[in-house]
Amino acid sequence: MKSFKLFPASILLASSGYANAATYSNTASLSGQPFLNAFWWQTISDPTNGRVKYVDESTAQSDGLYSVSGNTVTLRADDTTVLILTWRFSTSHTCPRDVEHGLLSGLFLLFAFATFTNAVPEVGGNWPNEGEIDIVEGVNNMVPNQSTLHTSASRCCNITSTSTNCDVYSTNNAGCGVKLSDNNSFGPNFNNIGGGWYVVERSDSYIAIYFWERGDSSVPDEVQNPGGSVDTSTWGTPAAYFPNTNCDFSSHFGPMNIIINLDFCGDWAGNVYPSSGCPSNCVDYVNNNPSAFSNAYFEFNSLNIYQ
Repeated sequence: MKSFKLFPASILLASSGYANAATYSNTASLSGQPFLNAFWWQTISDPTNGRVKYVDESTAQSDGLYSVSGNTVTLRADDTTVLILTWRFSTSHTCPRDVEHGLLSGLFLLFAFATFTNAVPEVGGNWPNEGEIDIVEGVNNMVPNQSTLHTSASRCCNITSTSTNCDVYSTNNAGCGVKLSDNNSFGPNFNNIGGGWYVVERSDSYIAIYFWERGDSSVPDEVQNPGGSVDTSTWGTPAAYFPNTNCDFSSHFGPMNIIINLDFCGDWAGNVYPSSGCPSNCVDYVNNNPSAFSNAYFEFNSLNIYQ
């Protein structure tokens, strides 16, 4: 029952089309404390109605919810408190960099469990009018990973997915997701292979998400070893591809921020909990089993920005 992420990330700011991707240069590299300093602490109740309260940096520090060791930042949730009339303290962070076209790359290990909603999204400041891209998303050890777009009102995107309608209002915020073909892309399977690399690339004409298992011999060297430049034209076919065929990206996706958060129960994980083979009910389990969250955390190694 562990949730662990190792995440050396990169952002590529680009404006070319998928077929014409070119080489871009590194403009910023963040790790350790500078990585943490690049994010805001969101002190809010969970907008998806989870059994969490996102706390400020001072509270997180006193409760041991984050640490910095060399280049590594660790973010976690409270794992000591039995809840009665409160929520489990957790952390949520927003990187205020407005990324409009770009690439986010990361190496993950994920140990999701019954109450956990796991997502690394990019979200527009005026949600949902500026859109949302969920790169890694899943609950309760469900496989495979689902990468999902969320937009304001629009019959959006001609894609092979769980839905072609990305409108949050008409889909009850389900959006339009693509289930990856690799069952090792999420949950215990993902961790059993040592994790893997996820990349999201956004341009005027498409949004592409790549996935490579950690031991895959085809992982581009520039993904495994982020350096001074990247060239996405050599990376082959993405695992999920959202073209702008029937979707005006310019009116549904604006500049985006990167959000990191640990959530428990809520609109998705809580609703499917009864069918997941998990004990008790979601809220009671989160309330009464703090030790279940001892290994629910993220680790991040770096953030690199290219343009």
